[in-house]
Order: sequence, then structure tokens, then C-alpha cells
Amino acid sequence: MGTIVLILMLITAFNFLLKQTFWKRTATAVAAVAAAVFVMLTWRFAIEQSKTQIADWLNNPALMLDTSVILTVEVALQMAFCLLRVHVDTLSPVKRHTMWLYRVLYWFPGVLVLPVLFFTLTQLIFALPGISFHWVAVGFAFFVLVLVPLGRWVLLRLVPESDLRLELLFLTNALVAILGIVATVNGQTAVEGVATVDWGAFFGCVGIFVVGGACGLIMRVLRRKFKSHLKI
Repeated sequence: MGTIVLILMLITAFNFLLKQTFWKRTATAVAAVAAAVFVMLTWRFAIEQSKTQIADWLNNPALMLDTSVILTVEVALQMAFCLLRVHVDTLSPVKRHTMWLYRVLYWFPGVLVLPVLFFTLTQLIFALPGISFHWVAVGFAFFVLVLVPLGRWVLLRLVPESDLRLELLFLTNALVAILGIVATVNGQTAVEGVATVDWGAFFGCVGIFVVGGACGLIMRVLRRKFKSHLKI
């Protein structure tokens, strides 16, 4: 469970850096400053946490289910950005409301990176007990301030093609969605399994599929005949 959460956090941070590759350097600098400021604003809350409390949070089903809602919304927004980016690049002209929605998704950096930063800060505080908490936060904030533009630069050098980066962003968000389901379920299932088959419900579903398919086939044949009749 803990390993899956750590992998999920790493991919979330990677997605945040990957999204920066579609921004200009000025916007990336603003995002880096915002992340560093967030670290400095939350270090007093981070020192109040304990390893036991964080472990309880990760094993709390209600909290993890609430987190899964935020995770699902963010993944949906990022994947929608990828699809709209392809739509905007391939089709012209683009409708005004579509372009407005694309701009909103374009400037959406993601919010899951914030709990990742907070969790990392708490782990650094636990790992460096002999150093002042304030200076640990300052060092981590400076690291984030440098890492964000540096990570953007590295990703641009490794994957210079924007199409490949867009596809990678789509796939990594899909992976986040899958891992999020595994992490938030936390070994629990929503329904209890059964060992018997309800044959009435089974044949009822099959009947619905057959009737629906037959109706669709009939409508298709009638539509073709109607079109051929109009041509004549």
C-alpha cells in the first residue's frame, strides 16, 4: 500500500514537470515560486505531524476515498487537455467556447502536487532531526525553486517533440488513474462476492442485448433504403 502511494506521488510530480514543458519559461518560473512559497507557508503544519498520524491517514478508507475524488477530477482535466490540444492543433478554425476551455485546461497545473510537496517536507523533517525545521523548509523550498525549471529543461531535451510529450502526459495520467484506484480501495471491495449465478438476470441481460441489436440492425437497413430512395 505504502509503495503504491509513493509511486503515485512520483508520477504526480513527474506529470507536474511534464505539464510545464507546454508553458513558457516565465510561467514555469511563476509555478516554481508558487511551489516554493507553499513549502514555506506549510512548514509549521508539517512539524506538527507524526509518522503514526500520516500512516493513519493513508489507512483511513474515508479519507482515501475523498482523495480519490480529487485524483479523478485532476486526471480527467489533464487528459481533457491532451485531447483538446490535439483538437486545436489539427482542426481550424476552433469554436470560441472550445478555445476558452482549452485555455483554462492549458493553465491548470494540477493540485495534487501540493500534498506531494507537503508529504516530502514532512519526510525531510523526520529524516533530519538535528537541523532546524525552518532551515529544512528553506532548503527544500530552494530545491523546489531550482528543480521545477531544471526538470522542464531536462524533459524538453529528452523529449523535444511536443506530440510525444503530449502522448506521454496522457499515458502517465491514465497510469495515475489506475494506481489511484488501487491505492484508494486499500484492500476493500464495494460489494460482497457471490458463488451462485442469477440465471434470470443473466438471460434478461442477454435478451436486452439481442433485442437492442436487432432494433439497431433494422433501423440501419431502413435508413439505407430511405437514403437510396431519396437518391432515386
